[in-house]
Amino acid sequence: MYLLASRRHAVPLRTLLALLLAAPLAPAGAQVGAEGAVSPAAVAAPVTPEARPRPSMRAVRTTRAPIIDGRLDESDWALADSATDFVQQLPQTGQPSRFRTVVRVLYDADNVYVGAINYDPHPGRAVTGGLEHDFASTNSDVFAVVFDTFHDRRNSFLFVVNPRGAVRDEQTYDDSRTVVEAWEGVIDVHTALTRTAAGDSAWIVEMAVPLRTLRFDPSRPVSDWGINFLRRVIRVNESSYWAPLERQYRLHRMSQAGTLTGLEGLRQGRNLQLKPYVVASRSAGAQVPVAPRAEKADAGFDAKYGLTPSLTLDATYNTDFSQVEVDQEQVNLTRFSLFFPERREFFIENAGAFTFGDVEERGYRMGATLRDFTLFNSRRIGISRDGRPTPIAGGARLSGRVAGWSTGLLDMYTRSAPDQPGEHFSVARARRNLFDNSDVGVLVSSRTGDGQYNRSYGVDANVRPLANTIVNAYLAASDATGDSSDGYAARTSIAYRGRLWDNSMMLKQISARFDPGLGFVRRRGMRQAYATSGVHARPSIRGIQELNPYIEADYITGLTGGLQSRELNAGTIVQLRPDGELSVELRDQFDRLDAPFTIFPGRQLTAGPYAWRDATVRYQSGPARSLSGSITATGGGFYDGTRRSAGASLAWRARYDVLLEGAVQRNRVARDAGGFTADLASVRLRFAPTTRISSSAFVQYNTQSRAIVTNARLNWRYAPLSDVFLVLTERHDSESGLRNERSVALKVTRMEAF
Repeated sequence: MYLLASRRHAVPLRTLLALLLAAPLAPAGAQVGAEGAVSPAAVAAPVTPEARPRPSMRAVRTTRAPIIDGRLDESDWALADSATDFVQQLPQTGQPSRFRTVVRVLYDADNVYVGAINYDPHPGRAVTGGLEHDFASTNSDVFAVVFDTFHDRRNSFLFVVNPRGAVRDEQTYDDSRTVVEAWEGVIDVHTALTRTAAGDSAWIVEMAVPLRTLRFDPSRPVSDWGINFLRRVIRVNESSYWAPLERQYRLHRMSQAGTLTGLEGLRQGRNLQLKPYVVASRSAGAQVPVAPRAEKADAGFDAKYGLTPSLTLDATYNTDFSQVEVDQEQVNLTRFSLFFPERREFFIENAGAFTFGDVEERGYRMGATLRDFTLFNSRRIGISRDGRPTPIAGGARLSGRVAGWSTGLLDMYTRSAPDQPGEHFSVARARRNLFDNSDVGVLVSSRTGDGQYNRSYGVDANVRPLANTIVNAYLAASDATGDSSDGYAARTSIAYRGRLWDNSMMLKQISARFDPGLGFVRRRGMRQAYATSGVHARPSIRGIQELNPYIEADYITGLTGGLQSRELNAGTIVQLRPDGELSVELRDQFDRLDAPFTIFPGRQLTAGPYAWRDATVRYQSGPARSLSGSITATGGGFYDGTRRSAGASLAWRARYDVLLEGAVQRNRVARDAGGFTADLASVRLRFAPTTRISSSAFVQYNTQSRAIVTNARLNWRYAPLSDVFLVLTERHDSESGLRNERSVALKVTRMEAF
């Protein structure tokens, strides 16, 4: 039996287990060389990332804008400060980077310029993870820069570039707690391979970031920004930072960033963007409404205006989301609803300003996530109360800072239809920063229409009283027409994550009738107590990067007592060197059903208590290989029967511009009352011949929902933030073969900045 790896590096399971249990010790100071051989330790002593002073560099003003060609041959580049001496996060935290990186920053009245020389003895071996916008950066060599333009050590704009010039941009909030991947900014980037006068080889990044892309305070005569840089060499799994970070953190951990000084006389400009669109579409099928919705030719627009340097107004009219990729199919073997993430651009941008609920902290086990409860779930906008899609007439969003408060206001309207009344949605969010890295806030939402209303209210706090310690708490309530949705939710949690220990605990209670009309609640009428403890050991064992054994306990009772659910887990995660991950988890579970529920079409579980045990083993290979993937197996009891589950995923990057991905999952449940098999499969092909043209084809098969879904998408970015989309979607019933939907849409957008 072989665990999934590349063609040239398949690892026998017995060999891997031997490495984990009885591998010889490697010298504590040894480093893996650039191509995998063991080399002597670096001359410089290792550092403790959190103890090292944060670095600083000075930006130099230029009177001659550099040509963005990836050459860095303008004389002003030589005058700028150099950010160098990067420190490893992986594989050996605190050691100097084995690949030298030199970064310089210039600026003028319109742009901030970043130039990076990424030295590499074999730059031709640098891995490119795709040419499409927002490429998957975890499987690519990259250079990245992050700007904290208000220098509040909390929020940031992030730009990631791979060796062939593809860009991934993100906006982050609350010191890495919330990442908005769909944010897009106008930037100019060029990369090139080069050889220096000294004979060294490298790949170079040169970028111009327009000041109007960012938000900052131009009233300051001299500004300091938070800044950090990342260099990743994926073929040896090395990630290094200018301002060093511990393993659990990412580049947008702004409380640990360095400082960019000397920015004088910055100006924001008008900061007005208009983005009109035209769309033509046609739909047919058993589940497609009759005209006029079956055929559509329409137009609308989005607009963005910076009211102040720190406050932005976004408006949309006749909103259309025909270009959005379909949801990923899921198998649900629980009695609770599934959460599907937002994919629509207007709602994703600045989404962090409205986050409220079971927030996650990167690197911590918290016991709950926003998939369990969020007071504001934008997916409820454009969906009727009985689950049918409704067209959005338009709306506006105001987000930013006012008098020391982080604010967010959203107001949206949906159109009425013959059997669906139009609705009005409103959300108001405000948060106040406290101390160095804490905040308190409030959120209020309202959903009205057809004489009905639903309102929600909440207060929350996120506090870091000590280093590596976080405390989260909230209290929320809902009320609606009548009293069917009058209820409350409350939570408090505390967590610690240091270099070794990882501990947390949580208490949560949700009433039976808590139902926010603009939120998502997975489970009601319960009290939950959760606790976990684990360690992140870094033994000097060849082939092992980190060992993470842990235990978890999760108890849920009714509001008046009585155990409803229990889950006791014990497991270990082994991070392998140079890459890959192996995990094993044992679970002891209990669930009391107060009423029968249909677990699979035609299969029902009766009310009563159920207890069972199972185990899961998973292996994930490193993403740098041209052929990578994962394999998962679960076996044991399941309610009144047994379950055998197996899943695998495979990604083959045939070239830098072609990616083929596949995944399969089979859940076979054996029961005296009638077993069943739930299958899930998907295949996705991505092709991006240039950084301006990308395409994908996605086919999914789900026996539980009896769905075969096909989605093909072509995107041509012909100008900054201006696109042409051609999208085809089909949905078939997997048993009858009936076509429920076939739709094709052509959409053209154009962004104009003033």
